[in-house]
Amino acid sequence: QLQLVESGGGLVQPGGSLRLSCAASGFTLDYYVIGWFRQAPGKEREGVSCISSSGASTNYADSVKDRFTISRDNAKNTVYLQMNSLKPEDTAVYYCAESIGVRLCVPARGASWGQGTQVTVSS
Repeated sequence: QLQLVESGGGLVQPGGSLRLSCAASGFTLDYYVIGWFRQAPGKEREGVSCISSSGASTNYADSVKDRFTISRDNAKNTVYLQMNSLKPEDTAVYYCAESIGVRLCVPARGASWGQGTQVTVSS
């Protein structure tokens, strides 16, 4: 089972930036479509962005388009999410997981979930 560990979250002021990392343990990420998902308090988990196994294809939720950038370094077995121009509404726990697809950026059936990383955007 694919085990992923998220890191890089923190407290940042509105307009600030963070880079999240998603590292694989025990498996190579090369063959997997990976997505970033987030869950805010009292809300359902939502897809933020997904990336194809090669990194050539990406997809973003409308709410983060032009602010967030997903990328991957298969040599380092890591997927990243660069988040710029952060807004208070981006506050959530961010998770990475295997996705069904890039356009269909939803968790794969039976996807394994890590602890996530907390992102808090506040002045």
